[in-house]
Amino acid sequence: MSPPPIALITGASRGIGAATARLAAARGWAVAVNYQQRRDAADAVVQDIVRAGGDAITVAGDVGDEEQVVALFEAVNRHWGRPLSALVNNAGVVDKPCRVEDMSGVRLERMFRINVLGSFYCAREAVRRMSTLRGGAGGSIVNVSSGAALLGAANQYVDYAASKGGLHTLVRWLAARFGGQGVLVNGVAPGITDTAMVGVHDLSAALAKHPLGRAARPEEIAWPIAFLCSPAASFVSGAILDVNGGAMMRP
Repeated sequence: MSPPPIALITGASRGIGAATARLAAARGWAVAVNYQQRRDAADAVVQDIVRAGGDAITVAGDVGDEEQVVALFEAVNRHWGRPLSALVNNAGVVDKPCRVEDMSGVRLERMFRINVLGSFYCAREAVRRMSTLRGGAGGSIVNVSSGAALLGAANQYVDYAASKGGLHTLVRWLAARFGGQGVLVNGVAPGITDTAMVGVHDLSAALAKHPLGRAARPEEIAWPIAFLCSPAASFVSGAILDVNGGAMMRP
């Protein structure tokens, strides 16, 4: 019997990441639950998985720090003794609404370091392990982006939207470059989702106009991510899947 495939999910202590970790484990994956600060929350996710008969570990690491990303992937390799089969680039940050002319360099550096560079570092390490040209067995990378990348809104979160737009570009270029090496790269662009990160913002006006009249549950984003990591998506690469309940995200 073949050992279960391994999935590394960044930012998996809460929200979409946690829901994806639980779902992946329920579907037979061994799961590495990455966190930066909330060890207690990450441990709770792992405990849920283990109680249900699954296999999971917590792995600390700030994805915006290159050395920590390398250590994160090495920790996964050491624990299971084999390379991962899926990477979900879910870790990300947002900030309070702010006009462009008032944005500080500190805010912008944090936003792009975590949301863009972090995903790039993780994708690089995943490709090094998955690429058939490097002796790997292939695999899947899924970037968790946002519908905000394609939705213009004055004086809102243009830095966040731009960082997520970078993930769209990363998906398409990596898919074109590494598809022939067995690595499928796709993205999921959620609409408004009921997570702690979103909960601090007043989204009542946006939800009042939403076709479904509500935010998504994290589990409703986890299912499309799991699909893109599964054999059912074996001919899907370079795609950005909008999961927004019918909201008109595209211009």
